[in-house]
Amino acid sequence: MSEKMSENTNALNWFEIPALNIERATKFYESIFEIQMFQMEMMDNKMAMFPTNADGGKVGGCLCQSEMHVPSKTGALIYLNANTDLQLVLDRIEKVGGNITLPKTEIGGNGYMAFFEDSEGNVVGLHSND
Repeated sequence: MSEKMSENTNALNWFEIPALNIERATKFYESIFEIQMFQMEMMDNKMAMFPTNADGGKVGGCLCQSEMHVPSKTGALIYLNANTDLQLVLDRIEKVGGNITLPKTEIGGNGYMAFFEDSEGNVVGLHSND
């Protein structure tokens, strides 16, 4: 193992979900996860931050609208934490303009997963223990 990466670090430390319309995307994610996101601008990027506790070693991320951020169904796939039961999140997706592309699926002793297309056209994964 590399000296620079210990067993206590996350393989993922930040994510950016592309958005064509930051206001629409923010409303979508706030609605399905029942959260409040903080919007800001940085270096010609419009961003909406997912809530996180970086001090606790948690991964942070945002929605991002810029010329470089293009929504896609075929790009990198990220899984957002939908604990305790991802079905609660799935039940909100279509009501706010999304589409479920893979329903809640058991993955053995590793919990459950699902895929959805967000309001911007990105395919995103969900994971939960129940």
